[in-house]
Amino acid sequence: MIDKEQVHKVATLARLQMTEAEEEQITTQMSSILEYFEQLSELNTDNVPPTTRAIDMSNVTRPDELHPYPNREAILKEAPDPDGDFFRVPKILSEE
Repeated sequence: MIDKEQVHKVATLARLQMTEAEEEQITTQMSSILEYFEQLSELNTDNVPPTTRAIDMSNVTRPDELHPYPNREAILKEAPDPDGDFFRVPKILSEE
């Protein structure tokens, strides 16, 4: 499947330092993984819809809803560095 030379090449490209023993271990493990994928590729999946998870899951979040706050001055009063009607925040982008 995969040989030690290929593992060494990928490790070099990824800038990973591996000992001979680690390269040998990774070669064995990667070969086992690729053999398993070969077995999976033999399955007929024509009638199987594409999925991202084995079980059905959905994200439980609330919808974003706008709720205007009637007391603008109270919010600005709590700001550490207000600038008139605005919040002053630290600069995070450079002008380069």
